[in-house]
Amino acid sequence: MKKVSFAEFGGPEVLHLIDAEEPHPAPGEIRIAVRAAGVNPVDWRVREGQVLGAHPIELPSGVGLDASGVVDEVGEGVDGIEVGDRVFGEGSSTYAEFSVLSAWARMPEGLTFEEAAGYPSVVETALRVIREAGVRSGQTLLVSGASGGVGSAVLQIARDRGIKVIGTAGAANQDYLRSMGAVATTYGEGWVERVRELGRVDAALDLAGSGVIRGLVELTGDARKVISIADLDAPRFGVRFSGVAGSVPEALAEAVGLISRGKLHIPVEKSYGLAEAAAAHIDSQAGHTRGRRVLVV
Repeated sequence: MKKVSFAEFGGPEVLHLIDAEEPHPAPGEIRIAVRAAGVNPVDWRVREGQVLGAHPIELPSGVGLDASGVVDEVGEGVDGIEVGDRVFGEGSSTYAEFSVLSAWARMPEGLTFEEAAGYPSVVETALRVIREAGVRSGQTLLVSGASGGVGSAVLQIARDRGIKVIGTAGAANQDYLRSMGAVATTYGEGWVERVRELGRVDAALDLAGSGVIRGLVELTGDARKVISIADLDAPRFGVRFSGVAGSVPEALAEAVGLISRGKLHIPVEKSYGLAEAAAAHIDSQAGHTRGRRVLVV
């Protein structure tokens, strides 16, 4: 089978499409014929060797956590899923023609494989950081870097829970944020004052790692009310860096419910072929994403 792999840490140029042996599921796992794989910032952070504590790997290594596809092998002890089922979920080395998943759910009706591949990690992350921020119905959550995949999920989940959201993004994404139910403003010089004029901030999320931690702490008045998933220096300011996933099966179940109720939709901004994985990483690292990027197999 074809698989994206890297044999050394480095830039996107270390990614190569290679011929590899097909994986097979261990007990409690399933294998899918991959139709699409989600491209997440953690993928290029792993490729660069940034997050080895949370994601230890051995080289050479495959790439990717999220995927959608058709079940073609079921591991021992797995019930409720059959060969031929359309699923999306989280596993390992998902930039490939076949991948083993450790957490999955059946795809909701009406969702394409490309769309489905964009949900697993971002929904788990969105649910986790909202919970860790401790924000409740009637309160206001500030989301810095709100137009990407996690931001798109946060805005919609928060709206469904009665939480007001102020989102920052580039000028081109202001209408996009408003369509997700957020009060939108731009980042850049003067952003703290622009947010302050919009009202009280009860908690804040840093989703882009663009040097905003001090401002978020200033706006909330308490570093414990700020959560970052993107700035590895956040703990120096007393801010929690959230990098350890919670229950992916629970997150997928909640995602299915939200999607089925029409409360969650994360658009795919751009699709790439497996051979274009390096280009997908370059675009992901550049930021300014609206929704998700996926590889199509």
